[in-house]
Amino acid sequence: MKAKNRDQSLSDSRELDGSYDQLTAYPPGQSKKTIKQRFLKLLPCCKPTVTPSISQNSVEDDFELSTVCHRPESMDKLQEQTKFTKKELQVLYRGFKNECPCGVVNEENFQHIYSQFFPQGDSSMYAHFLFEALDTNKNGSVSFEDFVFGLSIILRGTINDRLNWAFNLYDLNKDGCITKEEMLDIMRSIYDMMGKYTYPTMQDDAPREHVESFFQKMDRNKDGVVTVDEFIESCKKDENIMQSMQLFDNVI
Repeated sequence: MKAKNRDQSLSDSRELDGSYDQLTAYPPGQSKKTIKQRFLKLLPCCKPTVTPSISQNSVEDDFELSTVCHRPESMDKLQEQTKFTKKELQVLYRGFKNECPCGVVNEENFQHIYSQFFPQGDSSMYAHFLFEALDTNKNGSVSFEDFVFGLSIILRGTINDRLNWAFNLYDLNKDGCITKEEMLDIMRSIYDMMGKYTYPTMQDDAPREHVESFFQKMDRNKDGVVTVDEFIESCKKDENIMQSMQLFDNVI
């Protein structure tokens, strides 16, 4: 029975990442042991405890199962819930599983992955804010579903969908409005991530000046906070923001 459950678990996972089709680049003759060895090298966020008395074969079998300790929704269901095709979801899942084979990523490893995109800056704080926005269940981890739902909005959502998602990112305490302090925290995190390495070099007070300028445009009733309606209306009138959003339309 245990062996049957193991085979079913691995079979379900293969459908998600296309382990046996042309998308994975796995040759038909590649053994299960070879694939398992590849997984063992890709475990930054999944470190199961091994009991010394267990045989090596048993440990390898358990380790293989641990690489799929969280199995996402079926491919068909994810396709219905997002704006991605089945092939696109397979490609996304393969990349996600390569970074975290166990199926979920915690904040520490999310920050590590994100830092590779901005090696010359400190992306840790911005990655923290982004992780909080993706972690919709607030359980301290981001699953493939969390990741692909957010990505679907960012890349394929309507303008209103994207702006609502952006508002949620800026609304750090999730109280339904953005304060000047919250926007300043986000701006500083972006500056730390890449601002110091732009040309010409930005001044240290640039984030605050940016926030002051934005707030003057967005806080229409001058009550010291920006609501989602004020945020969306102001962004739609900003040509630069609209152009930047169109850049994501054909990323995948």
